[in-house]
Amino acid sequence: MKFVSVFVFLFVNLLATSLWAQIGANHNKPQREEWLKDAGFGMFIHWNVDTQLGVVISHSLVGASPDYVERYISELPKTFYPKDWDPERLVILAKNAGMKYIMFTTKHHAGFCMWDTKTTDFGVMNTPYKKDIVRQYVDACRKWGLAVGFYYSPEDFSFAYRNGMKDITRDDHWEKAKPFQAKYKQFVEAQCQELMTKYGQVDLFFIDSDVLREEVKATVWKYQPNCLVTRGVLETPEQYLPGETLNTAWESCMTMGTAWNYKPTNDHYKSGTELIDILIESRAKGGSYLLNIGPTQWGDLNEGQQGRLMEIGAWHFINQEAVHNVRPWIVRNEGNIWLTKNKDEKTVYAYLTGMPDWPRGERRTFLLKSIKTTPTTEVSVLGQTGNVVEYQPKNDGQTRFEQTPEGLKISVVRAQRIYNNHKWPNPIVVKLKNVEAAVEPAHFKTVKAEKLPNGNLKLTADLSKMGSGKDYRVGFEYRPVQSSLNEEFNQKWTETDVYPVAKTGEQSLEIVQSNIKSYDEIEYRAILYQDGLKIDGNTQKISKLRLE
Repeated sequence: MKFVSVFVFLFVNLLATSLWAQIGANHNKPQREEWLKDAGFGMFIHWNVDTQLGVVISHSLVGASPDYVERYISELPKTFYPKDWDPERLVILAKNAGMKYIMFTTKHHAGFCMWDTKTTDFGVMNTPYKKDIVRQYVDACRKWGLAVGFYYSPEDFSFAYRNGMKDITRDDHWEKAKPFQAKYKQFVEAQCQELMTKYGQVDLFFIDSDVLREEVKATVWKYQPNCLVTRGVLETPEQYLPGETLNTAWESCMTMGTAWNYKPTNDHYKSGTELIDILIESRAKGGSYLLNIGPTQWGDLNEGQQGRLMEIGAWHFINQEAVHNVRPWIVRNEGNIWLTKNKDEKTVYAYLTGMPDWPRGERRTFLLKSIKTTPTTEVSVLGQTGNVVEYQPKNDGQTRFEQTPEGLKISVVRAQRIYNNHKWPNPIVVKLKNVEAAVEPAHFKTVKAEKLPNGNLKLTADLSKMGSGKDYRVGFEYRPVQSSLNEEFNQKWTETDVYPVAKTGEQSLEIVQSNIKSYDEIEYRAILYQDGLKIDGNTQKISKLRLE
């Protein structure tokens, strides 16, 4: 009997260990994550019953009075009638912009369901519209060849409120739901089962809460094992880009303006150029850019959002081969020139950013230190031959290149006429075919900052491997923490002095606190100059509280 008891004990422990190993496990198929790396660009659609108010999506319910919550749940559905909703319009805009997939908000935190569900009456089927919007969206994606993605929040404010949570909260939502957690779990699993069984193949899934996240993942993979779960498994930075190149698949989601839902007043949309620059940086860092749009209460897009998608579409039509099926180069950028490489060929793409006033017909020359030519190298500008510069018949528009001791010199002309006024503010892309890496970059990382007794900040870089260079200099850069919610996204970095370094190990620099005390939160990174080639390190953050 003792042997049997020991055996049972061991078996139970092994079973428990196996079950625990599944918690947080990644069951995405590797080929599906590779697909995301290839795709590189998607559309996010946030849309909810409170779009009628133009308020923040769902979050106005947090801490709201019972009267507000009751009217939100009972009154808003009575007037939700998106008579201009035409999913094919959005899908075609996405397709023309170069987006390979769409992530649609099936249910946000408020709990309003955009599909025909049997789990709740708080949904689109109990509005004057009375049509399954998710079904319409899925059919449009399939018709036009885009991958189908579902956003889903298992955190459900209306369900929690109806089951006794009178003060809706996010900070300790699951703890306050303790009296009805079992019922909550059944409810969420039933909704996910509907989403995974009613609409055929679902290509991607985005889980926007820690509440019941593992249960949602298990349900998704149970019914659709080929579904790619992004948030919940992969890195999904929100409203910012990671500070470093990541080798694993990742997806950054950002708003076009300052809100996820449609915001009818006081919003500030990023320019088309800013959005294109974000896409370029995402691809150079190995990720996918998920750009959000928000339909109005009627279901259409306002001119601001539609116009920017069309501008991105024009840029993509010219440069599409530099958007998809690319991977990071040995360095992600040389100043304002961002770099990627084709995943299957010896082709590098150089995105010439930060030059909105480059006149058409003007020649400019650039030096690339990380790339060298081969006997079969070809260099061209995507979208143009250079044989003709309209209305400038004597202008030579040909792309030229020369390998020099300092680096690869390329000389290009902005020849193509895109806008009627001959001005095109967006980056042109240079294709460098049959090229090789000119250097082996050093390896280093930014270490967490240390506050010194005198109140200053000690920044440290850890140089783990020297590259192929002869001269190395290390310094740092800092700026306010960036968020896509800010009107001034991508503020310039402030660079410290740089100092020579001759060996691996930690290199530190003291920053006077008065230089940064005005910031609520800063981000900083180590930088390294290798024979004049600047290489940016990963970013770290520090809050004002730690600085004081």
